[in-house]
Amino acid sequence: MSAAAKALPTGQILLGNAVERLRDLPAASVDCVITSPPYFRLRDYGVPGQLGLEGHVDQWVEELRVVTRALARVLKPTGTFWLNLGDTYSTHPREGAPAKSLLGAPERLLLALVEDGWTIRNKVIWAKTNPMPSSVTDRLSTTHEYLYLLTRSPRYYFDLDAIREPHRSRPPQRRRGPRPGKYAAGTPALGPNSDGDDGLRALKARGMIGHPLGKNPGDVWPMATAHFRGAHFATYPETLVRRIIRAGCPPGGNVLDPFMGAGTTALVAEAEDRQWIGIELNPDFIQQAEARLAAARAARDAQLNRKEVT
Repeated sequence: MSAAAKALPTGQILLGNAVERLRDLPAASVDCVITSPPYFRLRDYGVPGQLGLEGHVDQWVEELRVVTRALARVLKPTGTFWLNLGDTYSTHPREGAPAKSLLGAPERLLLALVEDGWTIRNKVIWAKTNPMPSSVTDRLSTTHEYLYLLTRSPRYYFDLDAIREPHRSRPPQRRRGPRPGKYAAGTPALGPNSDGDDGLRALKARGMIGHPLGKNPGDVWPMATAHFRGAHFATYPETLVRRIIRAGCPPGGNVLDPFMGAGTTALVAEAEDRQWIGIELNPDFIQQAEARLAAARAARDAQLNRKEVT
């Protein structure tokens, strides 16, 4: 183990401001950063110095740029940075857009990060399969957030095989009636996932099927939001973090979350045999995270004991 790795305070949630606590970490010591910072003007967590309460969206961008510059120092050259963001609506032109307009906060931040030397490798749509109910009547409800994959160099750790999905195929569909000028009644409706002439079985027979471990999951991830008793407001699901860690952090590597919140990143990192470091400004959230971690460890120990008995 390297000296930098030994100096990392793994398995700990550091209380304090992200930028200040990041100064305590060795340079080029972290394999993967996963985080979801406070969104602009969305919630007041009641902690002095929190992000997200700036008067103008561009001020929020500048505050996060300071954090990401500190992250660039501690991230290994082969490391990846996974950033979960959502947009918010303006309530007054002084926030950066006409009232009721989307502020474009994620886009503003990403353009600034490109100026700072980050490379945007992916913009993933996290499509929430159980979104919060919305009473809005003059626009569509918001049912997704963004997940950005950023790197500092063109060559970085990314294990696609670890997150491949099974190839799937649908049986042929038959139309109930003729489609004018195209199909006669009863003709199979062919498509890329049908088992007709261009379907999965035919591709297999011709030796043209894709990777044996499965297909690339793509950049739209349908996943349910997570809920647990006592959670802070913005808990992203373990399924989301698990996919990120498997793809973006080598086995035994270090995962950092500078806005740890309720500890989901740490929970999944431990379950996936990765080291982790957290930073959190709110002591109440640290207590929640530590309680979740203790419960998860106890559950794993109990499961191991049952296996030994049987």
